[in-house]
Amino acid sequence: MLKISEYNQLKIPVPKEFESIFSHFYFAENNSQQLVTKTLLPTFQTILLFCFGESATMKTKENTIISVYKCITFGPIRHSFEYTLPPKASILVANFEDDAFYRFFGKVIISNNFAVHPDELLTENCFTDLWYELSKINSTQEQVDHILNFCQPYLQNQDFTSQLLSNFKDENLNPIKIIAEKTNQSERNIQLKQKEKFGYSSKEINRYNRFFKAIQMIEKEIEAQNKVEWFNIISECNYYDQSQLIHDFKHFLHISPSQYLKFQQDICNPRS
Repeated sequence: MLKISEYNQLKIPVPKEFESIFSHFYFAENNSQQLVTKTLLPTFQTILLFCFGESATMKTKENTIISVYKCITFGPIRHSFEYTLPPKASILVANFEDDAFYRFFGKVIISNNFAVHPDELLTENCFTDLWYELSKINSTQEQVDHILNFCQPYLQNQDFTSQLLSNFKDENLNPIKIIAEKTNQSERNIQLKQKEKFGYSSKEINRYNRFFKAIQMIEKEIEAQNKVEWFNIISECNYYDQSQLIHDFKHFLHISPSQYLKFQQDICNPRS
C-alpha cells in the first residue's frame, strides 16, 4: 500500500477574476517506485492537462488507452475514467468553467471522444512552448500563475445568453424556457447555443448535478464516519427510487453505489 507522502493530490483555487474561466486546478504526483492508478469522477468540464516526467495514460469507458505526452485537452468529461501515473510523474489540470473553453479556443466542436493536443486547435505551437516553460518552474502555485497569465490574451468575452445559462441556479425551473423568453429567442436556439458553447444540454447537466449532489452527501457522511443512509440521499437528491440512483452511478461511474463505498479511496473527486 502506498504511503500518503508517495502519492499527493491537491486542489488549487484561482483568483476571483478568473473564477468565470477556471473552477480550479488539480495537481497529482506519484513519488513512489510503482505505477499508481486512480479513477477520476466525471465533472462535465473540459480540461487542459499537462504531464511532467514519464507520460501518464488515461483509460476511457470504451477501454481506449490515451497516452499523455506533454499536454492534452478533452471533454466535457461525462463519465469517470482511470488515469495511471508512472513513478516520478505528475499532472497539472486546468478545469474550464461553463463556456470558457469555447471562449478560449473559439468555435470548436466538442464531442464525447474529444481528446487532442491543444496546439491542433490553434495555428501555433504555443502550448508546447508553454509546457517547456512550466517544466522549468518548481512551484505548482507558480505554474498555475504562469498559466493564468498565459491565458488572458486569448479569452473572448462571454455573451449575454451564455451569462444567463451560467448563472441560472433555480432547480425547479426550466432554464431553456426562461432564458428563451427573457432574450426573445426560441427554445431551440437556446438549446443549440448551450450545446455549441458549453458542450452539453440542459438535460445532461441537470442529471449530472443530481448525481454529484449525491456524491457530495456520501463524501460528507464518510468524512464524519457515519453510516450512509441511502434513502436520505434518494430523497434529498430527488431520485424516484433506489434503482434510479443505482442507474446513475452505473451511468457516470460504471459501478454501483455500494461498490463506490468500497473503492472510494481509489476514486478522486477533483471538485472537492
